[in-house]
Amino acid sequence: MQKKLKRVLVLCCVLFTTSTITFSQTYWWNDAVFYEVFVRSFYDKSGDGKGDFKGLIEKLDYLNDGDPTTTTDLGITGIWLMPISSSPSYHGYDVTDYKSVESDYGTKEDFQNFITAAHARGIKVIVDFVMNHSSRQHPWFQKSAANDPHYRNFYRWSTTDATYNGPWGQDVWHQYSSNNYFYGLFWSGMPDLNYEYQPVKDSLFAAATYWLEEMKVDGFRCDAVKYIYENGNQLENLSSTYAFWREFRTHLKDVNPEAMAVGEAWDATSVILNYSQGDGFDFCFEFNLADAIIQTINTGNTSALSNTIQNIYQQYPHLQFATFLSNHDQNRIIETLGNDVDKNKLAAALYLTFPGIPFLYYGEELGMKGVKPDEDIRKPMQWNAATNAGFSTGTPWRAVNSNYATVNVAAQQNDSASLLNWYKKLIALRKSEVSLRQGEYKEVASTSPEVFAFMRTYENDPVLVVVNAGGADLEEVTLSLLQGEFPTDTKYLNDLLNNRGRAVAMNTTQSLNIGSVAGKSASVYKFSSIVKTEEGLKASLTSYPNPASDWISVDLQGKQVTSVMVVDAVGQKQVVQQEIAAGILKINVSSLVSGLYYLTLSHGATKQTMKIVKQ
Repeated sequence: MQKKLKRVLVLCCVLFTTSTITFSQTYWWNDAVFYEVFVRSFYDKSGDGKGDFKGLIEKLDYLNDGDPTTTTDLGITGIWLMPISSSPSYHGYDVTDYKSVESDYGTKEDFQNFITAAHARGIKVIVDFVMNHSSRQHPWFQKSAANDPHYRNFYRWSTTDATYNGPWGQDVWHQYSSNNYFYGLFWSGMPDLNYEYQPVKDSLFAAATYWLEEMKVDGFRCDAVKYIYENGNQLENLSSTYAFWREFRTHLKDVNPEAMAVGEAWDATSVILNYSQGDGFDFCFEFNLADAIIQTINTGNTSALSNTIQNIYQQYPHLQFATFLSNHDQNRIIETLGNDVDKNKLAAALYLTFPGIPFLYYGEELGMKGVKPDEDIRKPMQWNAATNAGFSTGTPWRAVNSNYATVNVAAQQNDSASLLNWYKKLIALRKSEVSLRQGEYKEVASTSPEVFAFMRTYENDPVLVVVNAGGADLEEVTLSLLQGEFPTDTKYLNDLLNNRGRAVAMNTTQSLNIGSVAGKSASVYKFSSIVKTEEGLKASLTSYPNPASDWISVDLQGKQVTSVMVVDAVGQKQVVQQEIAAGILKINVSSLVSGLYYLTLSHGATKQTMKIVKQ
């Protein structure tokens, strides 16, 4: 009753404050970067060759150590766990108990400890929820097959085999006994649940409540959402299926208004929209966009990507779609992009700066290899060059990739040019620049067809992204940016991704000439009146001592400082103690980790930036 009253009060607030509700509303997931984890393959703490919850806890510091001042972690703020309920299969998509955890992974208490540890680091956790089908070994199916009067209708049965096949030509009716067939769209080991029978819906909705309330998850990734209802040989995307997910979303928000559900509707954008508009899923995965990114990076032709992202951005609710490169059902992205690390960097730069909610498949940040069968795109994580890639002291459930000695976390942590460190910089940039998370999107035309450029702007704070998908260096690139679309005092573009800057100028046609652009390169620019270069920052003020281990002082030369900001090398703002006495600004850098930082002082309409080094 209390939850129903809360919904009524929320509705009343919306009714009486509609002027404050805008199309550009965003949610906590718009500020997140998600990491997809296959627990069985992530880290084995017990030594039995299979990953587990305790191993996942031990490796949380790699994902996000909870300390915003450190730069050693990947920086993700959301985790999607592939199925973790009891299952007879390695993958877990055939569930035998919806209110359980897979014993290979640990106990209920182990999972709850993981949730507590993740939440302490500011990481949200969603779990795979497989509602379309169960395992053939589920007690419900066993009772249904035995003609138990309560459970018989939990599944669809027929006395004859149907004459039609599934969407990809597969058998969908499977013989159980003489004149006794059951429906299972994916295979005979995963019979589809029958949602025409109300107790099925009640049971699965109750399971969702359990995971939200008892296990404290933050939401669900819902599997195979297109196939809930069938009508004869119409097996997907029925209006009743759309209505089902709207009902599920209502239930989800009744239990926890902040909970989130993302749907896997592997289809064209025009179909996915039926699941994500109105009161459907909070958002869905955008498969067309992933394909367009890959096509552009592989061919250097940006036209398909231009059309796809523009269509997606205009049709979905504001920013409510998931971006990704690959997942557990697809060949790994390093393989799709020809084992070219530079291409992988470009693809990462695009989807991590695009509008939407980004998802990263475990190991993708290393360039882990893998082509189907499915077991080979879900191999153990490559942590180091030790035996079994540091994944397990036992025999791994699946052999690790043969290149683990050179492609692993430990090796890439220490390589500033590695794919892992590229991902770290991109994720840190997305976290530090609100425009990359919540900003409007506008494509910027270029004089070079290989160059894909766009602006992300939030509250008049634009960020310019420029990607050269071609292999050749370009001498002169001009963008169709009108004066007024960026700050009027702009003299420089500071590249936050590559830690360098360049002078720019408007030409006579009011477009922006950004000069040369290297082949297979990506830059994320902020407009500035002060240039950042690899040699240093131009500023009239100086700091001392520099480098310093505790305090750095700046003689303000009589200037009135209105704001002081310290950011790290990737643009992430740092919280530091400061004080001004007798015209001297003192900055306490003792809490910072050793490395390069940028100190920006504002006085009047002028900003001055200088490089500082913490010893």
